[in-house]
Amino acid sequence: MSNSRTGTETRTMTSTGPRAESLRPSTGMLTVLRVGISRVGYETRMYFRTTDSVFFTFLFPFIMLAIFTAAFGSSGNIGTAPDGSGGISVGAYYLPGMLAAGMLLSGVQNLAVDIAGEKGDGTLKRLGGTPLSPLSYFIGKIGQVLVTGIFQAALLIGVAGVVLGIDLPTDPEKWLTFAWVFLFGVITSAFLGIALSALPRSGRSATAVVIPIVLILQFISGVYLQFYLLPDWMQNAASVFPLKWMAQGMRGVFLPDSFASLEQNGSWDFPLIALNLGFWLVVGLVLSRVTFRWIRKDA
Repeated sequence: MSNSRTGTETRTMTSTGPRAESLRPSTGMLTVLRVGISRVGYETRMYFRTTDSVFFTFLFPFIMLAIFTAAFGSSGNIGTAPDGSGGISVGAYYLPGMLAAGMLLSGVQNLAVDIAGEKGDGTLKRLGGTPLSPLSYFIGKIGQVLVTGIFQAALLIGVAGVVLGIDLPTDPEKWLTFAWVFLFGVITSAFLGIALSALPRSGRSATAVVIPIVLILQFISGVYLQFYLLPDWMQNAASVFPLKWMAQGMRGVFLPDSFASLEQNGSWDFPLIALNLGFWLVVGLVLSRVTFRWIRKDA
């Protein structure tokens, strides 16, 4: 990351060497949680000071929703009856996909690139010489993704309703579904982002490694393309990954129930969404803990 970030980390974490390492095992869980929560504010401030992160993870769904609405809005509603009545606007159809994409970008792309950059510029090496626990570090990162993700989703929904005139759900049960799908999706994406950060060999190569993975997932998971129009093999491939389930969950919240028949199983299938997201959350948690190192082994 930037020199200013490195300098701030150095000033805030000044204890280094064997003494700091010896302190880490004796750190109590309450202290670990307190330090982790305190880092949420720090990580959030640093996120909004990094213009490329803000543009490519925070503002990107807004830009894409505006482009799709402007480019395809004149072609008429999606899901109209044979007589041309009914259906929903292009913007309304793509809103759930953009919300899901925002969750993926904020968690997977942002954290994978960010942490790989911190490894490359020596920030993690310096943090590894302090009493900071990896759990506290994880809490700070995941908390930042959760805070910025909530802010992003609220703004995106607000823009959709106020600026684009998209009808939003009025049923409280729909918003309860939105809450658990969003929370599941954001935390899962955050853990997967931490795990994926181990893949790039350097901070400079992080974007080249991470962005293609994220972009392909968005195309096959019903974010940029209408999912029910994709070939069966592509839908099956997308079903292996969590973004498809995040997008399906969001469609179940924001699209009319008549659109459920277009899904693979002919329904929103919320229990299966919860099962798949829960599975990927556990996978991300395990991989992030197993692969995370303050210093790369091949450095």
